[in-house]
Amino acid sequence: MKYYSTHRQSPPATLEEAVIGGLAPDGGLYMPERIPTLDDAVIRSLKDRSFHEIATLVAQAFFGEDLEADALAEIVREALSFDTPVVPVSDGIYSLELFHGPTLAFKDVGARFMARMLGYFIRRKGIERQVNVLVATSGDTGSAVANGFLGIPHIRVFVLYPGGKVSPIQERQFTTLGQNITALEIDGAFDDCQALVKAAFADRELNRRLLLTSANSINVARFLPQAFYYFHAWAQLDRAGRAGRLTVCVPSGNLGNLTAGLFARRMGLPVRHFIAALNRNDVFREYLQTGLYRPRPSVTTLANAMDVGHPSNFARILDLYGQDHAAVVQDISGYGYTDEQIAATVREVRHTHRYLLDPHGACGYRALIDRRLQPGETGLFLETAHPAKFKETVDRITGLPVEIPPRLQAFMQGKKQSTPLGKDFNGFKNFLLTQHLVN
Repeated sequence: MKYYSTHRQSPPATLEEAVIGGLAPDGGLYMPERIPTLDDAVIRSLKDRSFHEIATLVAQAFFGEDLEADALAEIVREALSFDTPVVPVSDGIYSLELFHGPTLAFKDVGARFMARMLGYFIRRKGIERQVNVLVATSGDTGSAVANGFLGIPHIRVFVLYPGGKVSPIQERQFTTLGQNITALEIDGAFDDCQALVKAAFADRELNRRLLLTSANSINVARFLPQAFYYFHAWAQLDRAGRAGRLTVCVPSGNLGNLTAGLFARRMGLPVRHFIAALNRNDVFREYLQTGLYRPRPSVTTLANAMDVGHPSNFARILDLYGQDHAAVVQDISGYGYTDEQIAATVREVRHTHRYLLDPHGACGYRALIDRRLQPGETGLFLETAHPAKFKETVDRITGLPVEIPPRLQAFMQGKKQSTPLGKDFNGFKNFLLTQHLVN
């Protein structure tokens, strides 16, 4: 399988080149030259398969031409040591709980898969130089990537995060690890962190002296594995007789998770419609309604992991639909919510249905309510992180303390280690070069 750039100014790349390179040389995002499909019989058989079996099947369809079957099966096995259950919340609406992994967030799937695939390619290629993974985070990406890559030989991870704009627990999950993980506290917003990462890939001197890649959803090995749990969710609903008329709602920031769902649909998964649930950073909703894409600086909200004003994967969605706005809106709707609406939804669902949402899942649930599903339709929203990762916010909204799972408590015992940096690129570049000389 070859991978082309969304800018179409670079030659096609192999999977190995796309994973190790992260971003295409022309600054575009890599896309597979074709999307494999699963026939109806295979789709119908999913309800009889485990999450691991489903993930292996989907991974084989995408990556089977480029990796040996045993190696790919081992990557899937190591990446998926947890389940993603579907849970009923209210009449016709279900939650896909994606917070049962090591860092209690949905990004554990893609981060762990990419870490093991990148490690595999490093060994196969015989790379002895240090591979530098750059990752910008608005919250959960940093913790998932840092823990997924922790201790892997020949890899060093630099996590860039906006100072004061992630929850304390999220911050501790990637600033207390040490070893091959370096946290950089940027004086700016997530978009500034993401701009620094993209600028690093475009800088010729850095790329000549350092081997750089990214673990954000711009990397194909990070976003494509997120298709696994869409298939697993559908299988669980099919088992319960509720998969027939399915609308899936995805809390959205950088749009990588939504893009993975759209890929699953192209592979044959029978999802009728997708909803992008957003906070006040709703440039994608605005595009859906007007056809105009107008990125702007992000604003801080209760759903901080979605505080993205210029989502990278918008380019992939446009490419997937041939730049056709009418085709995009046929498959995707968008809803945006204020902090007040998010808080009200958390309180209401906690009181009425005894289900505790995190702020991001609250956007997903609320969008399904506002969509007004018809009788016989099933709504599925992605609950992307455990509410305890936003303990201060959720405690304040509900007036009740959220119990912190033991895994999160362990992170809170560690000592924060981070390096403050400004948002100017030269300062970031010089830091990376200095680190290269030291290591």
